[in-house]
Amino acid sequence: MGTHDVRDGERVRKYILNSSIIGSVIGGFSAIQATRKGPRDWRLILLWVSWAITVALAVGSVMQDDQDARALGDS
Repeated sequence: MGTHDVRDGERVRKYILNSSIIGSVIGGFSAIQATRKGPRDWRLILLWVSWAITVALAVGSVMQDDQDARALGDS
């Protein structure tokens, strides 16, 4: 296993173990349940849009933290 493989594993671990990512995944399960059981109206569309925004913000947050950590390491 090379150093490149180790760094990739660390990056993936940052995403998987991040609390905002975990929360967005749980929110996705809730959205799936609401889609299965609830009425199909404008609120369902808003639910999925808000979930997508939550995922985008969570991923962006992890990416920003990673960039900040790299910038501190380079200094």
